[in-house]
Amino acid sequence: MGKDGASIPDEEWERFLRESEAGISGAPEEPSARSRVVARRLREEGGPPPGWRTHEPPRRRRGAGWYVAGLLVAAGLLVVALDPGRVVDWIGGAGGEQTPLAAESDRPSQPPADQGSAQLPTIKEPFRGSPALQWGNGAAGVYVPAAQATGWMSREQVAQALARTQEFLTASNLDPGVLRGDRPGKAIALINPHQQDVQGYLAAAFRTPSRENDPLLLFSRFAPTKARLVGDVVKTRGRITYREGKRGAVEVTADVTYVYPVVRAAAGSEEVARTIVRRELVMSWDDPAKVITETGTFSLISYKADTANGGCGNSTGYFLPEFRAERDAAGGGDGHAVDPYDRSTSMDTRMREGREGECGTVTRT
Repeated sequence: MGKDGASIPDEEWERFLRESEAGISGAPEEPSARSRVVARRLREEGGPPPGWRTHEPPRRRRGAGWYVAGLLVAAGLLVVALDPGRVVDWIGGAGGEQTPLAAESDRPSQPPADQGSAQLPTIKEPFRGSPALQWGNGAAGVYVPAAQATGWMSREQVAQALARTQEFLTASNLDPGVLRGDRPGKAIALINPHQQDVQGYLAAAFRTPSRENDPLLLFSRFAPTKARLVGDVVKTRGRITYREGKRGAVEVTADVTYVYPVVRAAAGSEEVARTIVRRELVMSWDDPAKVITETGTFSLISYKADTANGGCGNSTGYFLPEFRAERDAAGGGDGHAVDPYDRSTSMDTRMREGREGECGTVTRT
């Protein structure tokens, strides 16, 4: 992307890569492949129905995966449900138009304020009562910094890497077809095909999804027979940052929260629930003179995912949001309370807050 914001043509990008390799001795290194370690424990929940005017946020799921030069370590799931009888405060009054927040160029100092509106979402106002009412729509809610020459890349090439990072976020978490359950082919095409562990995980995740090989750790997908999105807007808030990484690579981090309003798949369904997913993805745009890669692709360094209302003990490869009937049969969790809209803590802190496999509570959805 140049000064005018336009993307660099692929021909120019490829020419630069060829020139950067010229005269350099020694073969590039293929990202090393190492074994994956996965540990997950799940616990079923049960209990009394919620009280009057109680909004009981559905279960929260937590997972993390790590790729360091091909290494994947997927962390466990955290499943949560709100304690019965608790009245939840909400942002946004009647759920009408709100002044959009400024872009999140840095980590906020505190969670979004509670204003005590207790308004539930509707078909016409699916973000009613939620802090996301003031968030951006789709990719517009993700802050992208100005490009500067970093590592092996020029300013223009850093801009290109940032643009393709945005493409990946859109293709993996916002694409309508993917959200309806399609395979995220465009997103997968942006991942370095020479990361063998990563490619093996992706193949298994979409062939035979399991707790170990779970596509939801990287992609947002809803089971088309269970739930469908309300409208065509997904609210987002987050930011992209970058720095020089190993071997002069440009290391890009995307920390974004996505809010998906859904109803049951059955025609005429009107009860709106929300699934909230915060993802932190770290990717490496490698120097092809030092690492075996393909033009326009990145290597995964790490990822973490923290999900509210995606399904408890779910290994289907799709989010399975809960609605009132399911929540009526679920009890409170045994873990600490978490606000899924809170972006004031790092993902590392968020992942450490709960014990693996515990059932906790979310304060709002």
